[in-house]
Parts: sequence; C-alpha cells; structure tokens
Amino acid sequence: MPIGIIINTSAIILGGLIGSVVKERLPEEYRVSLNMIFGLASMGMGIASIVLMQNMPAVIFSLILGTCFGLLLHLGDKITSAAGAMQKMLGMEKNENAAQLVTVIVLFCASGTGIYGSLVSGMSGDHSILIAKSILDLFTAMIFACSLGKVISLIGIPQFIVMILLYLLAGVIVPLTTPAMINDFKACGGFIMVATGFRILQLKQFPTADMIPAMILVMPLSWLWVTYILPLVG
Repeated sequence: MPIGIIINTSAIILGGLIGSVVKERLPEEYRVSLNMIFGLASMGMGIASIVLMQNMPAVIFSLILGTCFGLLLHLGDKITSAAGAMQKMLGMEKNENAAQLVTVIVLFCASGTGIYGSLVSGMSGDHSILIAKSILDLFTAMIFACSLGKVISLIGIPQFIVMILLYLLAGVIVPLTTPAMINDFKACGGFIMVATGFRILQLKQFPTADMIPAMILVMPLSWLWVTYILPLVG
C-alpha cells in the first residue's frame, strides 16, 4: 500500500487548506521571511543531492538536452496553462503569482526526493523518505497558500498521479539501475531544486518546468557514459 504517497499528498492538501484560511491573520513579514527560508531550504536540499553526483558529464548533458526537449515541447507553457486552469477551477483570476504557482507545481511534482522516495517505496515498502518529505511539504504548502490561496491544495492531485505511477513502475525501473545511476539521478534533481530555490527567492526565473525531461534522460545517459564512453576516454 502506498502509505508514504498518501501521507505526502494529504500533507499538501491539508497545508494548502490551512494556509488559505489563516492567510489574512499571518503578518506579511512572516510570509516574506518564511518564503525566503523555503527558497533557501530548496537550494540546500539541491546542493546536498548534487554532491552525490558520480558522472558529471552525463548529468550536465542530461540537463542541457532535457531542457532543450522541454523548450521544444513547450512544457513550461503547458504547465503554466494547467496552473491557470487550476485557478479558474476555483473561480480565481490569473494574476502576477502565476509564475510562482508553476514553481510550486515543479517543487512538489518533480523533486528528486519525491521521485526517488516513490521508487523506494514501491520497491522495498520503505516509506520513510516520503514521510520525512511530507513534514516539509505541509509547511511549504501552508506558506505558499498564504499568497496563492487554496489552489495549492489541488497540486496534490498531479503529484499523487506522478508518484503512484512511479510506485507501480518501481519493480521494473529499480532493478535496471546501479548505485551510480541513482546518485546521478539525485544530482540531476538537485540542480532542479537549486533552480527552484532561485525562482522562489525571485533571484532568477530558471525554466524549471522545461528542465523536467532531464530527470527522464539522466539515468540512461549515466549508464551510456559508464558503459561505453568512459572506457574510451579512460
């Protein structure tokens, strides 16, 4: 049973609802300060994942190629449209926070921790990674809901779909991987987490949504690098 996924999704839904209720009572100073802390936390978690990287050329090439695919497919635009549809569903008008909503969708649905945690949960039944992530997601959803409203709760739906698919496919995916591939996968997710942190802090609007295909490419490219390319250049 995907207990970790259910807890993680519930944490986002609950956090979004609580944040949308208390947003008028939370001082602006708290919202701004906590938003900065979450941006910093995203970057810190990203850096912690990047240091696990074992095949830098494969990871960097995955980021470049994956972002090119994302831009070619207009993935960022499609996620932005989906974000607008979510706002419309709740009777909300599109506003200047649309870009921030896309950032939050990527943060919750495409984090390396969430993807890896879903695979581990499906393969071994260990839900500890997702349960630990749920604690951070609960408070993250609360703070973002203070500025974006109850639309944050709806992000739990696509996140659940992504995670449950990975959970079901874990038995096929994980046996095909190596420890090096997993570490490179985490590192790739770490780069996206750092880019997400920059967006949360509004320092630089990295195309985080368009970077998502890199998560799909990194493990095959890591395997190709170790199996074929590294022996030629080593």
